[in-house]
Amino acid sequence: MGLPVFTAAEDPGPDFVGLLRRTGVSSGVPAGGAAGGEPGVGPVRHGTTVVALRYAEGVVMAGDRRATEGHAIAHRAMEKVFAADRFSAVAIAGAAGPAVEMVRLFQTQLEHYEKVEGVVLSLEGKANQLGQMVREHLPMAMQGLAVVPLFAGYDLDRQRGRIFNYDVTGGHYEETEHSATGSGGRDARTTVKLGYRVGMPRDEAVELAIEALYEAADEDSATGGPDLVRGIYPLVATVTALGFASVPETEVAERFATLIDRRRSEGRQP
Repeated sequence: MGLPVFTAAEDPGPDFVGLLRRTGVSSGVPAGGAAGGEPGVGPVRHGTTVVALRYAEGVVMAGDRRATEGHAIAHRAMEKVFAADRFSAVAIAGAAGPAVEMVRLFQTQLEHYEKVEGVVLSLEGKANQLGQMVREHLPMAMQGLAVVPLFAGYDLDRQRGRIFNYDVTGGHYEETEHSATGSGGRDARTTVKLGYRVGMPRDEAVELAIEALYEAADEDSATGGPDLVRGIYPLVATVTALGFASVPETEVAERFATLIDRRRSEGRQP
């Protein structure tokens, strides 16, 4: 199979999704497919709670590890926080399969744009591109396979972190300081709102994100808290002017241990 050739009018340029369409390659789950009301289809795996907040140097993003199928735990160590590119991150909530596929396509789209254009797409442009992908997924969302991502990154032009949340129609909205989504999103947002302050340092921001997931797990059965027996902890990452960086699991484990010890010392149920 040779490389596709396009006329000037048909050339998709840096649009990788457009390239897939023009070459006839599927760019997502076919409409009416996996969960399209077909008989014999079982429960769909869902990711649950993710949270993001700004701090002095950029943004922190965190997500629990549990995936559910109805009322059952389907997976205890699912990854929900991904590097979209060097200066942005995306976290997923909703139907796990389509969500992970959307993230991979989004990563490829950003890489393709940079290679074709020779420059990095602006953070606003990345948010718009992800919104378009969510909008194109709407027919599947209407069948129960909703995907609701959370996008954050470091804006190199404005020299600060920015956060965007989405609805199932592809609408995206910038949050000034913090956001959370998923089944435990309300509890996570409440915790962040109570503890947040503008310009907080990195360590405090990471600790607040961890506490938000802990509180969400305490109230929402679909959100997984720290699994001390299996050594499974939520994923936490930061995005700054230096780029995307995962917070080491050892640090996350230590912060959860400190949180639990503090609650015990205060006479509160851990």
